[in-house]
Amino acid sequence: MYWAILRRRWAAPVLLPLLVAAFSAVQLRPWQEPARTYSVTMRMLVGVLPLAEADTAQYDPRYFAWMTSEYLVDDFTEVIGTEMFAKAINVRLTEKGFNIPAGLIRAQTNTGKQHRIIRVTFTWDDAAELQAIAEATVAVLEENADDYFSLLGTQNTGIRVLDSPTVVTQGQSVRERVEWPLRILLAVVAGISVAFLRDYLDDTVRRRQDLEEKGIPVLVMIPRRRGFGLPMIRPNRFHRRTPNR
Repeated sequence: MYWAILRRRWAAPVLLPLLVAAFSAVQLRPWQEPARTYSVTMRMLVGVLPLAEADTAQYDPRYFAWMTSEYLVDDFTEVIGTEMFAKAINVRLTEKGFNIPAGLIRAQTNTGKQHRIIRVTFTWDDAAELQAIAEATVAVLEENADDYFSLLGTQNTGIRVLDSPTVVTQGQSVRERVEWPLRILLAVVAGISVAFLRDYLDDTVRRRQDLEEKGIPVLVMIPRRRGFGLPMIRPNRFHRRTPNR
């Protein structure tokens, strides 16, 4: 039954995937090699030193220093993603001969945190420029960290870069690899759904069982004639005899 419906409504399951495949091929160009992208990830540890003159009988200074570091990491992660920090990196890059706008640096900066560790990731299309950006970021953090922490109202704070900047090549993401076949598969499912929906909404009687299911008795069935229309009837040919003269 289902196969008969698909044979009768073949247009949607066939034409829709073909159209989607053609449109997606023009848009995604899966036959072309994707442009190379590079990334670098650095992790840094942020900590607040406990007060030396604190009264240990009242509270534990190390515990409160650790708690303060947790809150400080939340704020400092946002500082790294600001335009001010991107401009500081831009100044360092200009000194090395790289002219990269601060807005572009900020757009390619991704930050994350876990406890007292901050993670900074840059994504770029040029390996040499990315290496220069990573080195400039480390220099800005090591030399200007006190200025940033003072903006947050925190003293006796230290930051240490745990990972040296190493540029790696990024491969295709899972979405880029499966997007084209996934679109075609969804188009096939959509086409089949449309075919069954059209058949469900169609009230044309095609089988004897369709009437019997509705309680209508079938008295006579006229079989469908194979071929194209009725056979053509050729008129008889009459030969006229001419009288002999």
